[in-house]
Amino acid sequence: MARYNDSVCRLCRREGEKLYLKGARCYSEKCAVERRQYAPGQHGQARTKLSDYGQQLREKQKVKRLYGVLERPFENTFTKASRMKGVTGENLLALLERRLDTAVHRLGFARSRPEARQLIRHGHFKVNGIKVNVPSYVLRAGDRIEVTEALRKNPLVVEGLERASRGGSLPWLELHKEEFAGIVTGVPSREELPTPVRDVREQLIVELYSK
Repeated sequence: MARYNDSVCRLCRREGEKLYLKGARCYSEKCAVERRQYAPGQHGQARTKLSDYGQQLREKQKVKRLYGVLERPFENTFTKASRMKGVTGENLLALLERRLDTAVHRLGFARSRPEARQLIRHGHFKVNGIKVNVPSYVLRAGDRIEVTEALRKNPLVVEGLERASRGGSLPWLELHKEEFAGIVTGVPSREELPTPVRDVREQLIVELYSK
């Protein structure tokens, strides 16, 4: 299976903003974007003016990296979004936000999406009582996500739940901390998306794929 094995901090620096790919490190003084506010590589500090295509490409790359999705799965998600009723760009973000790995991360069961994907791959989560080991599984309204008994004793999960309960859950996710579970209450709207997803210019991605 293809995967990105380089430093994820380089991805944040390439996009010029925090993508929160490294968990707690992104909130500390060790964050690479805070320490080196320029793109990685030999020519990272050179000033460049992006063309229209360049802006569209950068926006697509940013969203891919935000959700940890590779090129082919991202294209497939866009195709699915374009066939749905409504605005294609908003459909795309809603589909990505309803991925199982994203929901596990949002609920506090994992510190980052890569960690969420690993836990899902190892069979530590159930959806409606059935074990699901596919991180890209798209959740629907009413679906219940549960942590398996073996993982409930993990101190990182307990700590993550405490942090998530203090911060408040998102409008389409309902956290049941005592039951180590979460319920998908609906489909996220554009206004309900968290930062930095809310700052995404999804129309640029639609224009890129429409060429």
